[in-house]
Amino acid sequence: MSDTTHASEHDEAHTGPIKTPKQLLVAVLFSFVLPIFIIIGLVYAVTSQNKPAAGAVNVERATAERIQKIGMVEIRDANREMKTGEQVFKAQCTACHTAGAAGAPKFGDAGAWAPRIKTGFDALWNSALKGKGAMGAQGGGDLADYEIARAVVYMANAGGAKFDEPKKPEAAK
Repeated sequence: MSDTTHASEHDEAHTGPIKTPKQLLVAVLFSFVLPIFIIIGLVYAVTSQNKPAAGAVNVERATAERIQKIGMVEIRDANREMKTGEQVFKAQCTACHTAGAAGAPKFGDAGAWAPRIKTGFDALWNSALKGKGAMGAQGGGDLADYEIARAVVYMANAGGAKFDEPKKPEAAK
């Protein structure tokens, strides 16, 4: 007799809140299916609103910027006066090469320029045109290759090189 009493007490102590298949079905519905429908509804609500491009005040302008052509043609005056090496240095190069910022060799520092001068004018000129290390192409400027060459000669000669002034390219006939 005491065994049956003990068995019923044991069953009552270890039973969960779900006792019937109907309760199980409702628990599954609320645990899994209902959250999925809530998530779908939230995603629909967020994505269905008409939103302009990020940061765009004028939608037409933003659209025009997104669909613009990739290439652009810029016409320059081929007969303009070319800057000297010193003018290019003062306009573009002095920001880093005077202070030695980001590892740039300081203007006139023969020790810093010596290993670079050994690589030759063409290597220095290519580094200046294409950029090297923290320096961007043309030092971030928008100059003719000839002007960059003159600036390279100016800076390298101040550091101990003996490069000749580059010759001005002939105009197209």
